Amino acid sequence: MAGDGGALEEFIDVFRGKLFQYTLMMCGHRADAEEVAQDTLMQVFQHFGQLREPEHVRAWVFRIARNACSMKRRKSVYAPDRELSLDELMPRWKQQDGERRLEIADWSRLPEDALLEGEMKAKLHEAIVALPDIYRSVVLLRDMEGLSTAETSQVLEVSEDVVKTRLHRGRLAVRQKLDEYLAGAAV
Repeated sequence: MAGDGGALEEFIDVFRGKLFQYTLMMCGHRADAEEVAQDTLMQVFQHFGQLREPEHVRAWVFRIARNACSMKRRKSVYAPDRELSLDELMPRWKQQDGERRLEIADWSRLPEDALLEGEMKAKLHEAIVALPDIYRSVVLLRDMEGLSTAETSQVLEVSEDVVKTRLHRGRLAVRQKLDEYLAGAAV
């Protein structure tokens, strides 16, 4: 803000990778993500003087990125067609020998070699990308970027309660996808 050119390069170095990762997971396509990340940086530089609270620069940058992704996705054929129901995401109950048991995959049995870890990361990435936009954005901002609930609510322009609800539903959906994968891998 003081006109230091070196600060601009440092700013780009700090945000370029994070923005691309966020936009890739939000937009779903590499070309769109690159375009949105670049557009976001351009918007940030053009409107940097409008930043009222410099301590919230991360939230401000991701809000611009989220808006750019939303605009891109509105024009996309890949836009989500429905919102997830909380009932769809709850763990299932299994009746066995007269007992009712909660059916959750046992994650502790995974071998710790790099191949499965890489495969698990890929499945996690797939599960996050498969989330509807409203849940994916919250999961990415809170769990991947480490923004607080308050910062996330600023970025998404929703209340903190909405952020908490969407984060809970998004995490449940991701867990369900991973449980399905792990249950199939254990067979």
